[in-house]
Amino acid sequence: MAALATNPEALIESLEDQRYSAVLSGDLATFEELCHPGLVYSHSSGDRDSLRAYTDKLRTGALRYHRIDHKSEKVTIIGNTALVMLRMSADLTINGAPMTLKCTALAVWVNEADSWKFIAYQSTPQP
Repeated sequence: MAALATNPEALIESLEDQRYSAVLSGDLATFEELCHPGLVYSHSSGDRDSLRAYTDKLRTGALRYHRIDHKSEKVTIIGNTALVMLRMSADLTINGAPMTLKCTALAVWVNEADSWKFIAYQSTPQP
């Protein structure tokens, strides 16, 4: 853990792993703990959700992930903000319809009161 404290990029990558793991396993308490209350989650479809709207979809099963693979390509920290450029692929069900996604994405984390919180996500489908 000490290595993560001295390497903020590694800490952010660890938080990203925790975020994806929580969503995949349905651990919404952990997911919400990682999130900033002002989260804006922009889906590859162009739809946007608040933290509550996104977790409501997960809670009700309107959005269900079956597999998520993600790879951070670059973590850039500027002041109290971390930008994570990544690639993500997933098998999921949206409103009962199965789907496979392959996207590039930007995840944004903000450090407030010595705690990193997930505040924004924007994904773009790969051709």
